[in-house]
Amino acid sequence: MPLSKWGSRRAALAVASLLLSAVTAAGVPDKPDVRSSSVMVIDASDSAVLFSRHANVAAPIASITKLMTAIVVLEGGQPLTDTLEITQDDRVNGKGAASRLAVGTKLSRGDLLHIALMSSDNRAAHAVGRNYPGGVPALVRAMNAKAKTLGMTTARFVDPTGLSELNVASAQDLCLLVAAAARNPTVRQYSTDHEYSVKAGRRMLAFRNTNTLVAKADWKILVQKTGYTNEAGRCLVMKTVIKERPVVIVLLDSFGKYTRVADARRIRKWLEARNFGAAAPAVADKV
Repeated sequence: MPLSKWGSRRAALAVASLLLSAVTAAGVPDKPDVRSSSVMVIDASDSAVLFSRHANVAAPIASITKLMTAIVVLEGGQPLTDTLEITQDDRVNGKGAASRLAVGTKLSRGDLLHIALMSSDNRAAHAVGRNYPGGVPALVRAMNAKAKTLGMTTARFVDPTGLSELNVASAQDLCLLVAAAARNPTVRQYSTDHEYSVKAGRRMLAFRNTNTLVAKADWKILVQKTGYTNEAGRCLVMKTVIKERPVVIVLLDSFGKYTRVADARRIRKWLEARNFGAAAPAVADKV
């Protein structure tokens, strides 16, 4: 859905504006105190933009890329039960490229996608891409084609992992990617599991989610992905529920290990303080 069609409903926003202005007058800031360089927050129930900062600027997105990788592979209909092997070709280079999956490890396509989305393993993502019909080049073409279909005008993909700084998109476009990911039940499940174990040869390997918020009882996260490279900084995208309303949050180029999570918490507290959820009646989830 092109973001141009996300326009907010006038009547709902008029009511929201009155209520939010009243709360702001009572001492609540008119914007959240977030530290990420590029931010976009969308009310997914009526497509209203709740907050944005540098949201139209394309920037490196690191492992947020893996959401698109998973969507394209899953829509391609390749069996999740197929066994794939990690090879030397999957030993991609770059900061964060380290993996616990040794060359020769054999896992199902489903297990590799699970690890790639939940624990952001780059060898897992590359192996899935390498085994796409036509290999990584064909997958990348399909990823860029899918981006155009979704209306992502600034997005560009060159690899399935996100390690390349040439994988870029704006926060605005990533809202569209998160929306598409949230419509896929497998992506939702794999990306939000707290932990997952696989049998690699004779060993059991336990993986944990790179987003600590998925394990917090006070958060309801429907889909999510983290990312990090030197060029992209710390990134986080997710669709969550705040005051019984679905919200898409995109945070790019956060500094420090915990800033992106702290920014997400600050955004939620800011919305709650502004009486978010009571400003307009809930409508069917469009995002």
